[in-house]
Amino acid sequence: MHPLRSSGRTRLGLVIAALVGLVVSGLAVITPAAAADTLLSQGKAATASSAEGAGYSAAAAVDGNLTGTRWASAASDPQWLQVDLGATATIGQVVLTWEAAYGKAFKIQTSANATTWTDVYSTSTGTGGTQTLNITGSGRYVRMYGTARATGYGYSLWEFQVYGTTGGPTPEPCGTTNAAQGRPASASSVENAGTPASAAFDGNAGTRWSSAYSDPQWLRVDLGSAQPVCQVVLTWEAAYGKAFKIQTSADDSTWTDVYSTTTGTGGTQTLNVTGTARYVRIYGTARSSGYGYSLWEVQVRTGTGGPDIGPDPDPLNPDLGPNVSVFSPSTPAATIQNRLNMVFAQQEENQFGTERYALLFKPGRYDVGARVGYYTQVAGLGMSPNDVDIRGPVMADARWFNGNATQNFWRNVENLSATPNEGYNRWAVSQAASMRRVHIHGDLQLDDGGWSSGGFLADSKVTGQVRSGSQQQWLNRNTNWSSWSGSVWNMVFAGSLNAPPPSFPNPSHTVVADVPVVREKPYLYVDGGGRFNVSVPAIRRNSRGTTWENGTSPGSALSITSFYIAKPGVSVATLNAALAKGKNLLFTPGVYHLNDTIRVTRPDTVVLGLGLATLVPDTGATTISVADVDGVKVAGLLIDASPVNSATLMEVGPPGSAADHAANPTSLHDVYFRIGGAHIGRATTSLVINSDDVIADHLWAWRGDHGEGVGWTVNTADTGVIVNGDDVTTYGLFVEHYQKHELIWNGNGGRTYMFQNERPYDPPNQAAYMNGSTRGYAAYKVADSVTTHEAWGLGSYCLFLEDANIVAERSFEVPDKPGVKFHNMVIVSLGSLGTINHVINNRGGPVGPNSDKTIDYLVSYP
Repeated sequence: MHPLRSSGRTRLGLVIAALVGLVVSGLAVITPAAAADTLLSQGKAATASSAEGAGYSAAAAVDGNLTGTRWASAASDPQWLQVDLGATATIGQVVLTWEAAYGKAFKIQTSANATTWTDVYSTSTGTGGTQTLNITGSGRYVRMYGTARATGYGYSLWEFQVYGTTGGPTPEPCGTTNAAQGRPASASSVENAGTPASAAFDGNAGTRWSSAYSDPQWLRVDLGSAQPVCQVVLTWEAAYGKAFKIQTSADDSTWTDVYSTTTGTGGTQTLNVTGTARYVRIYGTARSSGYGYSLWEVQVRTGTGGPDIGPDPDPLNPDLGPNVSVFSPSTPAATIQNRLNMVFAQQEENQFGTERYALLFKPGRYDVGARVGYYTQVAGLGMSPNDVDIRGPVMADARWFNGNATQNFWRNVENLSATPNEGYNRWAVSQAASMRRVHIHGDLQLDDGGWSSGGFLADSKVTGQVRSGSQQQWLNRNTNWSSWSGSVWNMVFAGSLNAPPPSFPNPSHTVVADVPVVREKPYLYVDGGGRFNVSVPAIRRNSRGTTWENGTSPGSALSITSFYIAKPGVSVATLNAALAKGKNLLFTPGVYHLNDTIRVTRPDTVVLGLGLATLVPDTGATTISVADVDGVKVAGLLIDASPVNSATLMEVGPPGSAADHAANPTSLHDVYFRIGGAHIGRATTSLVINSDDVIADHLWAWRGDHGEGVGWTVNTADTGVIVNGDDVTTYGLFVEHYQKHELIWNGNGGRTYMFQNERPYDPPNQAAYMNGSTRGYAAYKVADSVTTHEAWGLGSYCLFLEDANIVAERSFEVPDKPGVKFHNMVIVSLGSLGTINHVINNRGGPVGPNSDKTIDYLVSYP
């Protein structure tokens, strides 16, 4: 982003306003529990990290006896007390009634699965007595996590009370049929021939499986097909598991924890779980006796256990909500033009508003033109871009900002052809404004006379010339045109027919002949019978040019009936119930406030947003998690952090993911992250990619530098993207303004085609922007353990508005190994406000006020 992006900002006034807003918002979060909140915890299952003795069990803190019974822990730190509410609830209040041995420092945490926890309250100045804590959060499990005791004794609670509401539609009952009975089973070991794995699934209470006398051990069953698992019943023999997990898997290779305990009770344990799986296993890590693990019977019950998701969409007339307009050639042109004009008039300057729109055209000719504003998608509904013929421009301009396009974000045009009246189509945009799968009959102009900071063009053809104008950087992937004109700092061409010759840095053209592996973004279309479908393009390898010029794009089709169509206000429970039933998700335009994580566990699931659908994790939970499975596609979403800090906004694959997805990788398309700008937002890391082989096709991770709720201590965010998986490939990776390393790459075999970065504008001084003894952080950090990594066309810029004497030691920090290669890098000190000392490691630079340069290029490293 260019410095004049914030030219209208009075910085001192906005900082003060932001701080006042933070205080007000912080107070607003803490509200009394609603009158309708009920006591949810009494009599529910409770566990603890320890107990002082048999008379001080966890159950004593939820038995309703405020003075006669209590839980007391061992005399050490940390310790915890946890209650299972039995179902996901919205939590409004927690009341702690302490005995004299209270917690000085503790947290209240919530969880959906008793594994991943979210802090909803934290203190280091606990007072003891009765503490009534008003909180905002959701979860099935709630715990007090103590880190510092007030006395030499343990933690001691007379009562732990959780108030809230369960709400929502009445859940469908979990089935009673045992889906595991008689199914193929295996185990890590057996005690002898008379205790095989199959004995735990034969329906006979007189036969059992038992393992060898060691840890760990496991027992696994194949249900035969992917099914929504809602309950597992374990009937233990005397030799039971003290610590064990219930795990699910789609492929018998990658496992997801759906239940975990270290305080198993033996006997018959009925465990409510949520997940979709073909394989279920019990994974034991600690036995209760010197014998092995021994189970008379394991029952697996299926069903959604969640809300009713309603009937399938009508394939001829799906309800896409009030913010989607579907036009047909029979619609009068004046009617269409009026709608286009009305939406643009509202959205032209609506940079941080809540309105969202998708304007969709069925196949045919349209004599109209569209100016595309914020949070607007204009798309054709044909199988080919040429099926929708718009005889007019489909354009983005910057008239509202006097030609400065550096704030023209969050919009999209795709899957149509346009014949602009004046012979050229203007697309003057910056980040998060993709143009995909379009056919422009004429020229394409990428600026509007002022600055511009884009951009992304893919799977598209321009019959004339593309003129980049003032664009600072741009990625063209799988494109075709007559010619290209223009260059500023970092123009990248990958798989582009008729690309200019490679010539970095003068002009700054980086040319890669072939795109090694890519999948185009899924898109909505209408078939010859008028039925709505979603096309899922196939993986292409070593490709050039578009997918559609020579015929139908390769791929598969999903009927709209296979999707759950979401509208703002839907609960996460409903979304996850739909996923558990094997549905894909289609988010209609709008802002979605979420109280839990959307969990994608089924291979090949499609999650598609229309009109820049925006997801806000109100409770600080991870917004979307994707299991380590094949072929998931997530596209067209803006994830907007809430005031409650999220440790991670999106996770692709759990930590430790190791499955090979090379044949069918998960892919992300036009997925954007925002921390601040619309409101205060906080997120430690925006995106973590743990799975191997993931394709990231146009991402923007942005810590806001203007708008509402911005400031060094306000919209806090350490890192934009962390890549832990191997063989991950990114095209058009934009990461800006984070407070530590902006991109961290830990996996081997990574590839990046075009990277754009701006350092944070707002560190108050050098001391606030130090990585230990190193001045500043790297924009792009490759871990020392990495042996193979390659990147093409990278730019990193600084603009330290609060203190121009701040220095960032280097933009790119990588290990010195033969397999780590960087091509065509540029660093820029915008307006000489701040210094970048080196381009990569200790080579190149400096640029800034104490140098004779504000721009420096480096062609290769090493």
